[in-house]
Amino acid sequence: MTQNPFDNLGGEGGFDMNALLQQAQQMQEQLMAAQERLTEMEVEGSVAGGAVTVTLTGGGELRGITVRPGTVDGDDEESLADLGDLVVAAYRDAKARVDQLAQEALGPLAGGIPGMGEPGQGGMPGPGQLGF
Repeated sequence: MTQNPFDNLGGEGGFDMNALLQQAQQMQEQLMAAQERLTEMEVEGSVAGGAVTVTLTGGGELRGITVRPGTVDGDDEESLADLGDLVVAAYRDAKARVDQLAQEALGPLAGGIPGMGEPGQGGMPGPGQLGF
């Protein structure tokens, strides 16, 4: 019996911890680069045929809200309440698009770590859980 319990894990050379750490570092660098690219992107969400448009960064930061003229009557309380609902719906549309972009950009990296399980099951968090 050998002294090293990892001898049987990597073939003749045994378990190469340095190679594993190097691979993990490369994956972390790729993940960070993908996250940085996401934060530089801008995504729009809109409702009611473009009556309200919300712009978010790929990191989920609100950058702007555009309301098409004639969408609301500023003197009508109900119309202003409707505007609030439209802004929320446009934000949700933009956020769904951001989450989709994050899934496409980060999914292969976050899901590519062996033994980390599925998002939400004790493994790596999914892109929507990373705050994007």
